[in-house]
Amino acid sequence: MLAFLDGKPAPNGEAPPGRVTKRDIAHAFGVKGEAKRDLKAMIRALQADGAVTKTRKALAVHGRLPAMVTARIKERDRHGELIAISEETEGVGLTRIAVLTPRLKRAKGPAPAIGQRVLLKTEPNAEAETGEPAYVGRIVKVLERDAPRALAVFRKAERGAARAEAVDKRERARVYVIPSGLSEDAEDGDLVRIEVLREGGFGLPAARVVERLGSVKAESAVSLIAIATHGIPDEFSKAALFEADKAKPASLEGREDWRALPLVTIDPVDARDHDDAVHATRDDDPANRGGFVLTVAIADVAHYVRPNSALDREALERGNSVYFPDRVVPMLPERISNDLCSLKPNEDRPALAVRMIIGADGRKRRHSFHRIMMRSAAKLSYEQAQRAIDGHADAVTRPLVESVLKPLYAAHAAIRIERDERDPLDLDLPERKLILDGEGKLKGVRWPERLESHRLIEEFMILANVAAAETLESQQSPLLYRVHDTPSLEKVSELSDFLATLGIKLAKGERMRPAHFNRALKHAKGQANETLVNEVVLRSQAQAEYAHENYGHFGLNLRRYAHFTSPIRRYADLIVHRALIRDLKLGADGLPDLDFKELKAIAEDLSRAERRAMAAERETADRLIAGYLSEQVGATFAARISGVTRAGLFVRLAETGADGFVPASTLGAERFHLDEQARAMVGARSRTSYRLGDEIEVKLVEAAPAAGALRFEIASEPEGRRAHLRPKRRR
Repeated sequence: MLAFLDGKPAPNGEAPPGRVTKRDIAHAFGVKGEAKRDLKAMIRALQADGAVTKTRKALAVHGRLPAMVTARIKERDRHGELIAISEETEGVGLTRIAVLTPRLKRAKGPAPAIGQRVLLKTEPNAEAETGEPAYVGRIVKVLERDAPRALAVFRKAERGAARAEAVDKRERARVYVIPSGLSEDAEDGDLVRIEVLREGGFGLPAARVVERLGSVKAESAVSLIAIATHGIPDEFSKAALFEADKAKPASLEGREDWRALPLVTIDPVDARDHDDAVHATRDDDPANRGGFVLTVAIADVAHYVRPNSALDREALERGNSVYFPDRVVPMLPERISNDLCSLKPNEDRPALAVRMIIGADGRKRRHSFHRIMMRSAAKLSYEQAQRAIDGHADAVTRPLVESVLKPLYAAHAAIRIERDERDPLDLDLPERKLILDGEGKLKGVRWPERLESHRLIEEFMILANVAAAETLESQQSPLLYRVHDTPSLEKVSELSDFLATLGIKLAKGERMRPAHFNRALKHAKGQANETLVNEVVLRSQAQAEYAHENYGHFGLNLRRYAHFTSPIRRYADLIVHRALIRDLKLGADGLPDLDFKELKAIAEDLSRAERRAMAAERETADRLIAGYLSEQVGATFAARISGVTRAGLFVRLAETGADGFVPASTLGAERFHLDEQARAMVGARSRTSYRLGDEIEVKLVEAAPAAGALRFEIASEPEGRRAHLRPKRRR
């Protein structure tokens, strides 16, 4: 029977239909009369054992897609092939399917397009490599023929029809004809949302403008371009919005009442949602003299977002919230993220809390998880909390200084003892914040000071994440780890060679630990090359990711680590919450059974979504700053060389952190060559060198806001780097 469910013929030679029901099985195997009762019992037993799962009134082998599924076409891959996301999610996660489209010209009907819902006949993709769709599917029927929509730049024509140039580079048909009367009065250079009217056949595809979004040069358009080019879902389905709107506040039933505990939220001043709250007090246990009881409470998103619901499917597809200077593309609708799950002051909110007993030496002695009802005592910003503890309390913080804030900072001081002994990677790289005016236009760049309040919340969250991983491991539960691999030997060797040119020693050939890098960072502390050393150490590190198997977190120097503290904006945290709820018997809305293959697929999807978000956020910042500087072409700026290649120099401006490029052909009249060991471009005749980390002045030659690109020329040579000395070759 399992083989029949998996698409193989029955013993009588009958092939299974796309969706197999109990009736299909009975017919194929000749089960009649009273025997049908035994068949139903057998199927129930297989479901109980986890071998079979029920998917939309059909049956399938657990962990695999049925032979026929409904799916929605979501994007194109880097080769331009369509990728669909299955709607048959129970037991198999949110599965990506490579859509096989007919190549013959005589294929009937228009080609399938992004956004359409289709019925697919699927089979496992035997040739799939890591990160590629696990299934391929042939379109049986297009279920919805909604006209696909796309972002494009409107181009007015003096003669003939106007055109629209698609922003998404992955779209094959990048130029559309806009027939007369269908432009919605769009002006040349406007960013517009178009609806495709006709694809295929001869000539350019036709489309109509359905929405004007303003000039493509406007700051508000920049994030929209990133959303479109990276295929980030930014519109919730009607089903998801309906579920969010009908959600009701949680009750006290099944929860511990912690509303009297003065938990507080501490977040950025412009934060829109508040999903974590903290509290600390001295431990009155004589056996833990000088210790603390530390509580971290996290919004109970699992109560509102149930497995396999429309909200859950879209949250998994998004993977995480994406943050742009002018907007947020949230993982969950605002009704959930900014209302029901936002820990607002003096309002009852459901939470999942971990209570940790901390010794005077900063070590966690034990912990316990609780499903609670809480009431935040105050909403504080990092700066507000720090000012209060530094003696400058305001009306909000003044009543909290002695009873709430001082115990929090005292607990943090203890935790710092353990942190210093653990010696995690201690990079010091300031984060850039873009400041927009009331119209959404970039008006400047700020480098916020890193305060103790930032470190306090960061360390408390790390402790809570470790506690979650430890608990789930002790329960032998499937777990999504947050992992960070040891740097590769090749990268460590390259880093060691470069640091040696700065007089900094980094041992090679031994097992690397964060402490090795910290010694190099400490050596550069307070020196002119401090920022450079921090950057090159960062570049040598592996990228953190999600994984179903644990290989530790190198940067934090932790053996086990998971994400627990932000389920509003990270789907991985929601999985951890559900696992804790199930394994600790804290409710009926815990994690469904998942095998390692399913966890592996989800981990890969979430890691991919995280990388997508990071790229979109970075490109948006680049485009905004390029637009900001486009009016300053010809001006000179203080900069530092951030990269050296044969093609030229990458530079970073001191004031804005903007990245740009200096072509090698503009460095001077002589020929420059790359000295890889010294990471420098060296003049063949004068021996003048431009080396990684050198401080120079550059002149802005060209700014391309749409591409986020800046081109510079050297305006001054680096101080002390005019002569580049190389050891003589031995003859």
